[in-house]
Amino acid sequence: TDHQEPNSANGPRERLWRVRAKQVVLATGAIERPVVFPNNDRPGIMLAGAARTYLNRYGVRVGRRAAIVTSADSAYEGAFDLAQQGVEIVAIIDSRQDVSSALRERAQALGVEVLANHTVLSAMGRRRVSGLAVAPVFNCEGEAQAKKSSERLIDCDVVLMSGGWTPSLHLYSQAGGAIVWREDLGGFTPDSSRPMAHVRCEGACNGDFNFGKASLFINDEAGGSGEAFVDFQNDVTADDIRLAVREGFHSIEHIKRYTTNGMATDQGKLANTNALAIAAEAAGRPIPEIGLTTFRPPYTPITFGVLAGHRRDGLYDSQRKTPLDDWAVEHGAVFEPVGQWRRARYFPLPGEDIRAAVARECRITRKSLGLFDASTLGKIEVVGPDAAEFLNRIYTNNVASLAPGRCRYGLMLGENGFILDDGIVARLSEDRFHITTTTGGAAHVLTMMEDYLQTEWPELQCWLTSVTEHWAVIAVNGPNSRKLLAPLVDGVDLDGKVFPHMSVCDATVCGVPARLFRVSFTGELGFEINVPSGHAMAVWKQLLEAGNAFDGGVYGTETMHVLRAEKGYIIVGQETDGTVTPDDVGMNWIVSKNKSDFVGKRSLTRPDIDAPNRKQLVGLKTDAPNIVLEEGLQVTEASGALPDAKSIGYVTSAYWSETIQRSIALAMIEDGRNRIGKILNVPIGAQKHTVTIVAPAFYDPTGERLDA
Repeated sequence: TDHQEPNSANGPRERLWRVRAKQVVLATGAIERPVVFPNNDRPGIMLAGAARTYLNRYGVRVGRRAAIVTSADSAYEGAFDLAQQGVEIVAIIDSRQDVSSALRERAQALGVEVLANHTVLSAMGRRRVSGLAVAPVFNCEGEAQAKKSSERLIDCDVVLMSGGWTPSLHLYSQAGGAIVWREDLGGFTPDSSRPMAHVRCEGACNGDFNFGKASLFINDEAGGSGEAFVDFQNDVTADDIRLAVREGFHSIEHIKRYTTNGMATDQGKLANTNALAIAAEAAGRPIPEIGLTTFRPPYTPITFGVLAGHRRDGLYDSQRKTPLDDWAVEHGAVFEPVGQWRRARYFPLPGEDIRAAVARECRITRKSLGLFDASTLGKIEVVGPDAAEFLNRIYTNNVASLAPGRCRYGLMLGENGFILDDGIVARLSEDRFHITTTTGGAAHVLTMMEDYLQTEWPELQCWLTSVTEHWAVIAVNGPNSRKLLAPLVDGVDLDGKVFPHMSVCDATVCGVPARLFRVSFTGELGFEINVPSGHAMAVWKQLLEAGNAFDGGVYGTETMHVLRAEKGYIIVGQETDGTVTPDDVGMNWIVSKNKSDFVGKRSLTRPDIDAPNRKQLVGLKTDAPNIVLEEGLQVTEASGALPDAKSIGYVTSAYWSETIQRSIALAMIEDGRNRIGKILNVPIGAQKHTVTIVAPAFYDPTGERLDA
């Protein structure tokens, strides 16, 4: 990531770059290791390299009397730099016996005492370190110990520690690189015997640094008191690591999760190597056998904001466009988001507002012909010898009895018995189905179906494929739709007796192979033409040109909503809210009484599902025909006094109906079907509008126009 100042005129505060390279050279350096000893978390105890950076980069001395605790040559350089700038180095406590003579001579020249073969028993001080208890190291039965009788107190106000250096292998490991343990460094390095073709390491991350031989020395059990911290971020101590081993966790990945060592933003930078050494000692195994934890990206912590891209404008939320989107833009469409799709809401002519444009689109479709881009419908192919059985378990109605070439409206429930999604189930052949879902529910439905297929019914032989992007869908609706299509469709007789409502077939439309459905979401004679997305624009333009002879036009989603509401057709997610059953919306007829089981069937037997006060779908007519209610308004008894009247339901959809020249609304009302003909109130602020409950189908309730 690229960090910048907040509100910088040069760009965002953080920017995420994605770079794809053929060859990568990693020069990620090495990380100085802390030293593990009792009370090593006291304020004033820090890495020697950090103190050197404070001094040389910022001109800051971290203390006046410094003690150095180390097992590596690099700490000496920090001590010498501090001594030359007036900091008193009271002692260098080095756990190694063979400190180089050159370092000893430079220390002696600066008056610095070197205590080789010594370790720290404990740090003293509470709010800040005030001293160290140190003692010689000797070997007894192979274990490093400190001789308590030789304890010495050292007065200091800062402790600089360096336990050697750990090559930074995070990026190399994340790229899939193999690593190997090097005893001389006390750390892992890239395995030169198994190089990567496109990634190589250089410098310190490859173990190439001149810090002298380091000793990986852990000595927190030498008689001192206090916790010896390994992971300073998660407060993991050496005792925690040993406890994990005693509890039976011998894999470093398990130890990591048991103790939280090296988790969060550390990801093993400071804590890993010391933890490995402690675990290996406790388990009585070599460090390489203990292994190394997986390094999680990113290496440097970044904000969720840069990952989410909240300042990426149009890229914030991926916007899906239909193959006909360019045409809609050229013809002045007003768009709305539906799920992740951008859909044309209406097509205004000059001087038209939304109400006028939608009214015109409704008139054209009801009287003659309307074209609609329905490409956003979710489309899934279900194929296999058990496809019918699988869908029979998913949908509430009988799919297995569906004949090839025929369609059925299908409703699917969640396991709780509430409506989840709906669409058309079309049987193309004995073992192939084409089903549609709502625009916003496509991904969820496919995931749910895959879950059932893989975990509940793995014995069924069928396969699911999303074909939403493959097929563009052009809906042709209106009394002249058959006249429009007849000369443009080859190989299919569109006569109502030959190709009745709810039929499907393969056809050629405008010279393009297509799947032709006779279905309708408007209540008019209707067809849906599925063509490969790459041919959608050509077919659309030919249909529009041919439609001019019938004074046809196009319509958007707002008109689609009005036309379906006039027929009382529901939209899942608008008439339903996750607590609605098929019976609530008057669709008990679609729930099979003969099938042994389907998803949600058992829940439909719960007592609450048949409770007499459940909200049911009804229509509303305002007494003032020109008043269009707002969706979401509450509905109360006519006798209820405002503002304390009890709500008995709410408005789900409300529109101006150009067809019947008045406002209409759909609502979910308690015991609604038994209230048809009753008067209710819809409060708006301190006022209320009187409405009459009617059946939800306002237009052509018998479906004569649909079956024309």
